[in-house]
Amino acid sequence: MHFLPQKIDDYVVEHSEKEPQLLQELSKETWQKVLNPRMLSGAFQGRILSMISKLVTPQKILEIGTYTGYSALCLAEGLAKDGILYTIDKNEELEELQHKYFQKSEFKNQIQQYIGNAIEIIPTIDEKFDLVFIDADKSNYPNYFELIIDKMNKGGIILSDNVLWSGKVVEELNPKDIDTKMLLAYNKLLVTDTRVETVLLPIRDGLTISRVK
Repeated sequence: MHFLPQKIDDYVVEHSEKEPQLLQELSKETWQKVLNPRMLSGAFQGRILSMISKLVTPQKILEIGTYTGYSALCLAEGLAKDGILYTIDKNEELEELQHKYFQKSEFKNQIQQYIGNAIEIIPTIDEKFDLVFIDADKSNYPNYFELIIDKMNKGGIILSDNVLWSGKVVEELNPKDIDTKMLLAYNKLLVTDTRVETVLLPIRDGLTISRVK
């Protein structure tokens, strides 16, 4: 979703860090072989995720929603030397593609894949996280937050994707639209919960940065 005029958006992309070759290959294969390729983070947002991760230099990263592994590889760029990224996705059909590109990357020994229900898997990961990226089923965003908030290190960062939901968050709510309803509740939760301080950025489809106090 592009909220900026196209010329401004093009200028922003032109004057930002370029997409690494491996991620170009992954993006191309995703568009060629996978349903709903628009779910891919994309080059510009990928560079934002990479930059945030490099600023945090996390020891432990949790990603909820792997898809084809693009955002995981972006986040891994900022990992501490001996850091680990844990990434969870429910779609077992994508596991092979994820693994293929993780193995081709310099982070192949720092990424742990999980296939299954994140609600069930997160409690089994006995770690404290410095950086979490939430980009899975929108109806469970509030549940994911509650599962991870006590597993965050102080000063840790929670990134939440698609929080503007193609602008639906400011339109009249369709009572049958559960995803938008839950995103509205989630956005309110982030800005009112005293455990975090939050800034919502109008980048692509909306990216929230929440810092744990």
